[in-house]
Amino acid sequence: MSGWPGILDPDGAREHLAAWKGNIDRLAVDTRRMSDRLQELRVTATDTNRMVEVTVDSSGSLVNLSLGERTQRVAPEVVARTIMATIREAKGQLAEKSKEIIADTLGTESVAAREIADRVEQQLTPPDLAAGDPDTSPHRW
Repeated sequence: MSGWPGILDPDGAREHLAAWKGNIDRLAVDTRRMSDRLQELRVTATDTNRMVEVTVDSSGSLVNLSLGERTQRVAPEVVARTIMATIREAKGQLAEKSKEIIADTLGTESVAAREIADRVEQQLTPPDLAAGDPDTSPHRW
């Protein structure tokens, strides 16, 4: 086996196993640190007209919604579309910040980091409304 010390070199094998264990221990610490940072992450987004402000948590769930006075002067459909668009914007920002945390803690070359980043992006990136996805349409109610 290339990269492994010979069977007849117990000291070399011990050193190799100690180095391997050190790498695994570092990865475990980095992964825990990444997980903690991701769990604490929240993103707040405001629409361009400052009519709606939303906050999403690390899973992309809406945890706060603030409506400005302007919402009283526009049609309910406009308010609903603005809320949904602002939530999508917040989730997009959350996906980007999550990927930055993953890259900072696990690096960009790690297969595990790429897999985690891909899953986060899939979870947080909303479907395209232009495609007519009925689950995201603000008129579904």
